[in-house]
Amino acid sequence: MDVVEVARVPAAVAEALRSDVLGVRILPGDPVTEAAVAARFGVSRPTARVAIDQLVAAGLLRREPNRGARVPILSRNDIVDLYDNRALVEGAALAALARRGSVPDGAILHNRALADAPDDASFAADDIAFHRALVEAQSSLRLARMHQGLMGEIELCIGQVQANALWRPADIAAQHARVLDAVVASDPELAARLVREHILSSRDRLLEHVDARHDPSLLPSHPEAMQ
Repeated sequence: MDVVEVARVPAAVAEALRSDVLGVRILPGDPVTEAAVAARFGVSRPTARVAIDQLVAAGLLRREPNRGARVPILSRNDIVDLYDNRALVEGAALAALARRGSVPDGAILHNRALADAPDDASFAADDIAFHRALVEAQSSLRLARMHQGLMGEIELCIGQVQANALWRPADIAAQHARVLDAVVASDPELAARLVREHILSSRDRLLEHVDARHDPSLLPSHPEAMQ
């Protein structure tokens, strides 16, 4: 990717790196060094270090002893654990939100962007923002912190889903819309069930893709996602 002009602040550099990680332009296992970041964005190495540290804290990069930061390589078991725990947390959050019967404007706006996007559009940012907006709108700060703790690595998974075209944006938006309808209807049980099903269906598609990479004879199970 060409060098781009970025404001010389760590948050802007971190956001640009985050976009590249989600877009799988920086691949799982790739190192992200202070020297390379400083050279790419024309910032000092201390600024690059702070930007990298922000992504490490978010779970999008991982530091190892005596090595620099790099994009984590998530195993099959990692994917299962992350999505299963995410389903538990978001199920509880959506049930709490449904008891209030209202949805945040941000969730509606991001889902509208997904619904209007062409099939080959990047969708990870709007998908992530939709789910964050819903969880942050419920009343428990502890539940929101639990979700925040998971979302960095979850974003890595969503980036893989996007990069491999495992869903179309409009299909994601349709599932989101059913969740929103359940919240507006003040149906906690339905809202929790639908968001869990939505999350676990993405888990299963990503696992199918991971398994197919190890057995190339496997055919895609969801050809409509590639249309």
